[in-house]
Amino acid sequence: MHKIVIVEDELIAAEYLKQVLQNNHFEVLAVIDKGERALRRIPKLNPDIVLMDIMLKDHISGSEVALSLKHTAPDIAVIFLTAYSDDEMIDYAVESNSYGYMIKPYDETNILTTLKITLARLKENKQENTVQMTQKKRSSVYITKYLYFDMEKKRLFQHNKELPLGSKSLAILETLCKQPNVTVSSEQLSLAVWDEPKENRMLRTQISRLKKEIDADIIQNVKGLGYKIVCEV
Repeated sequence: MHKIVIVEDELIAAEYLKQVLQNNHFEVLAVIDKGERALRRIPKLNPDIVLMDIMLKDHISGSEVALSLKHTAPDIAVIFLTAYSDDEMIDYAVESNSYGYMIKPYDETNILTTLKITLARLKENKQENTVQMTQKKRSSVYITKYLYFDMEKKRLFQHNKELPLGSKSLAILETLCKQPNVTVSSEQLSLAVWDEPKENRMLRTQISRLKKEIDADIIQNVKGLGYKIVCEV
């Protein structure tokens, strides 16, 4: 059963959408009426699709929520709900990488058709992503679902975008990623970075700088032995 979240601040419209979806075997995980709540709850609920009112009566609009989800939860499909069909609406849809939009007042046939098309696109995208992931994994070490180190390019990527790092940070990552989840000695890391042994204090400083650069605590200190990179996938 496909899971959907409705973000709509008009109670009657939200209830109509909910009834149509449930009557057609969709699971409605939540109905949310505020942009701020949507930002907080949607990534945790992890639906397949979000039906998003673009003009929420809140300090955070539906379009802002969608733009945020584009970066924090790119696998979730967003369909805009709007009373307008104009160039500005189309621009919003393109900018946030949405899967389309539905015009108010809602029509059941249009709702189901839009969802059918969206689900087909989701399936196609998932298959493409699986192929891409398989190809990348041959030469990459995945630290998290969206963070990976390309061993051939010797570069770190997040959401397929390169994170700019200095040569010392890259040398540390490359050395650790050669043996993911395995402790690498401080001496071995020092040799990789400076081509000679250095004081542990210098290595600690460099690793601390690396953690700040990538804003992630993925490198663990193994007391008395060295360091290891923790890969979740």
